[in-house]
Amino acid sequence: MHLQRIQVPDFRVLKDVDISFEKEFTPRIFPLGSQNGGGKSTLLQLIFVLLHCAGNPDRVAFIQNLLHGFEVNDESGKRTLAIIDIWDSSKTVKLDFFVCNESFIPKDNEVTEDNERTLSRRSPRANILKKHNLLDITNLNPRDNNSFNFGERLVCQTNDTDTDIVEIETFLTDLSNKMFLTAHISQIFLFLEPDNRKSLFKTQANNQTNYYQQIKTANSKLPGFFTYDFLSIDILIEAFKKARDDDFKQAVEKGGNYGNNYVKLLDELNNLLSNKKINVQPDLSGINFKIDGDDTELYPEDLSHGELKRLCIYMWLKHNKIEDAIVLMDELEISFHPDWQYQIVRDLEEWGATNQYILATHSYELCNAVTPAHVKELDPKLQARTIQ
Repeated sequence: MHLQRIQVPDFRVLKDVDISFEKEFTPRIFPLGSQNGGGKSTLLQLIFVLLHCAGNPDRVAFIQNLLHGFEVNDESGKRTLAIIDIWDSSKTVKLDFFVCNESFIPKDNEVTEDNERTLSRRSPRANILKKHNLLDITNLNPRDNNSFNFGERLVCQTNDTDTDIVEIETFLTDLSNKMFLTAHISQIFLFLEPDNRKSLFKTQANNQTNYYQQIKTANSKLPGFFTYDFLSIDILIEAFKKARDDDFKQAVEKGGNYGNNYVKLLDELNNLLSNKKINVQPDLSGINFKIDGDDTELYPEDLSHGELKRLCIYMWLKHNKIEDAIVLMDELEISFHPDWQYQIVRDLEEWGATNQYILATHSYELCNAVTPAHVKELDPKLQARTIQ
């Protein structure tokens, strides 16, 4: 999968956005820059939520949160949200996401008020939408329990007239498994409940759900969402268990000759740390670190934030077997030394060469790790002279 182009006419701070990500570029790593307030994080979250959630009915609440306050404001009954071009390895699929109300829906003389109430549970007029190759994603007024009231809805349409609605649904479902977003936990996530976001500017009652608890809940419901402040000990332990089990399986299948998966994983992780070695407890209940050549045990505070983060990103990509995916990463450079900000582009290319990466960033070092043509910008733009 490759995101080729994103167009956003008017969503929050994003105005007249039209950015292309060339699929023939190598590496497929695109820094996305702007000054503060340019909408980089908003753009990544919009792309992620639409493409990760539109194909899964269990995730539509996150779309509803994201689009809170986004309303149709003209007589056409339609307002474009985003047009996204995706290369699926054989052709370009154009996905047109827009919000519409009752006045936009084509009239159908065959539909009466009586039988309209018996149509699909996802939309009172789902059959009409399907007839016009329109996929009903979600009702943006979920508190309205009147099934006959169409309300405002998010709808998706494709440019391929030969693709029917079932194929669109299948494509979106497959695409949802190829979409990933990573960000720092301090980021404000627009796909969380609006009232909960507002609570950050208020004192918290003792029994009130904490904003960061909401992030944890979102992590459990959105498999493509990850915050890289998390140390990923569970992921590390699971990776070692899997490597051990794979070695044992090979020994059984090959008559006693164990594989080298465990040793290989250990070597890979040690190579990420400049002068430290990772050690696994014999019962696989935990890990510790030691200085290379020294038996002194290191505690978490003895490792830098940058070291832990680099280890975390590597394990996240490897453990989830993220391949041929679209990976959106917000402010990846936080806690990295400038040399590592430059190096992380090479790391991503090595750790997941088949993926496309779009990196919202303020780092000139990261931008300089690719060609100027790779760097995309939102207004207010970075100073051109600073990108070599």
